[in-house]
Amino acid sequence: MSAPRWLSPAEQRAWRTHLALHKLLMHRLDRELQEHSLSLNDYEILVNLSESPGRRMRMSDLADATIQSRSRLSHQISRMEAKGLVTREDCRDDRRGTYAVLTDEGWETTQRVAPAHVGGVREHFVDRLTDEQLEAIEAAYAPIVEHLKKLR
Repeated sequence: MSAPRWLSPAEQRAWRTHLALHKLLMHRLDRELQEHSLSLNDYEILVNLSESPGRRMRMSDLADATIQSRSRLSHQISRMEAKGLVTREDCRDDRRGTYAVLTDEGWETTQRVAPAHVGGVREHFVDRLTDEQLEAIEAAYAPIVEHLKKLR
């Protein structure tokens, strides 16, 4: 067994800064969405459905898009169904498949909440960085995202 490659001080600072940013930003955005009776997970599902043809997605595709287990997504969709935001429909082509479908109330909620959420993303993230910094973040993170997607 080879010795671990410990992080250098600079690597450790970068890693811990990333962790702090992610946790603090997600916490802030989630709290802001709670003012609209939504969680960040709810909002992510609403956005994915609102951007899909027919405002519907197969549950398995939605689980992949939101990086959730199928079981966790199923529980989340049940909670959102109780709020009237989504509904489930059977797939005609595949009896085992199910669609999550955005309801009219879910669409209206998305339209109402999106400006506030985008405002929060802008206030707490985008407007804190220059265009060059945003481009550098995208360039740095994109290969990591692709690597991790392949491991799923």
